[in-house]
Order: sequence, then structure tokens, then C-alpha cells
Amino acid sequence: MMYYVAKIAVSALLIVAVSEAAKRYSLFAALVASLPIVSILAMIWFFIETSDLTRIAELSYEIFWLVIPSLLLFLLLPLFIKWGMGFWCSLGAAIAATIAGYFVMMHLMKTYL
Repeated sequence: MMYYVAKIAVSALLIVAVSEAAKRYSLFAALVASLPIVSILAMIWFFIETSDLTRIAELSYEIFWLVIPSLLLFLLLPLFIKWGMGFWCSLGAAIAATIAGYFVMMHLMKTYL
């Protein structure tokens, strides 16, 4: 049980650190947020729990391909805001486009990889 509490605490601390840093240093917060911290933590937790290197390698490979559609969020959100859509509408539209991008990429991965 303490292991899960530790996993949650470490993960939550990183999110809080980025959001607090963004209040003062947006570039530093962007740098930290752009790091694949979630992926790294997931691989570390998975390795500790299973030691299955084959599945970790597979996870890493799949993460690589799924990063591509995730970039839609960061491209579209500022564009929508610039176009005057407001934050919540822009965020929702960017998330919807990103979800659509994920479905397209997963289909391409199943077909070609």
C-alpha cells in the first residue's frame, strides 16, 4: 500500500511543481512539462513491478508514435486562443482534435507497424 502512496505522491508533486513554476517562470515550467516525466515514471514503476524489459521497450516504442498526435494540443491551443475562442472553448477544441489525432495514429500503427 505504501508503494502506491509513494507513486501517487511523486506523480502529484511533479504536477504541482510545474503549475507553481508556471506562475513565475513560464519557460522553465514549459521545459519541465515537456520532459517525458510521466513516461519515465511509468517505465520505472513498470520495471520495479515486472522487470519485463521486452514490454518496457514496446511501451517506449508506442509512446514515441503517440507523441506525434499529442503535439496537436500544443499547436492548436494557442492558435484557437489567438483567434479569440476563449480559454475553455480553445482547450476543448484542442483536446478534441488531439483525441481525433490519437485515433488516426492508433489506426496507422495497427495498419503499418
